[in-house]
Amino acid sequence: MRKIIACLLVIAFTAGSCLKKESGCQFSDNNIVAPPNEVAMVESYLSVHSITATKHPSGMYYQVVNLGSGGYPNLCSQVKVAYVGKLTNGTIFDQSSSAVFTLGPLIEGWKKGLPLIQKGGSIKLFIPPTLGYGANDYPPTGAVVIPGNSVLIFEITLSDIG
Repeated sequence: MRKIIACLLVIAFTAGSCLKKESGCQFSDNNIVAPPNEVAMVESYLSVHSITATKHPSGMYYQVVNLGSGGYPNLCSQVKVAYVGKLTNGTIFDQSSSAVFTLGPLIEGWKKGLPLIQKGGSIKLFIPPTLGYGANDYPPTGAVVIPGNSVLIFEITLSDIG
């Protein structure tokens, strides 16, 4: 009888330790920083176009157009946004008037830029390739929408945070 109780306790303990409680956010800041040559690409674009922007520690630049007032998103937040994504030659590669995303799996530039504004705010991001889609064409197959090593420019309005 003792052996049966001992076995049941071992099984209960083992099964209980295998059950993990999901708590907190599964996303974390990767602390990715753009290399100096990519930061120089962004700075050159800003200089040529006489744009004043703030440098983020990651190497991207941004302009807070409107701070907003409804709280800041984090990496686990569902964000509802209106946005336009452009290349430095002005080509629009993506846009939406009402998109909903979880912030954590997005490109690094968005993960670092959107928490700088609150609900109702808007921001303009100047994202070096390492914080965007990197050195490879995007998408990797089919018609290229974003050439590799592209600086990305996003105008984003943060409509809601969930």
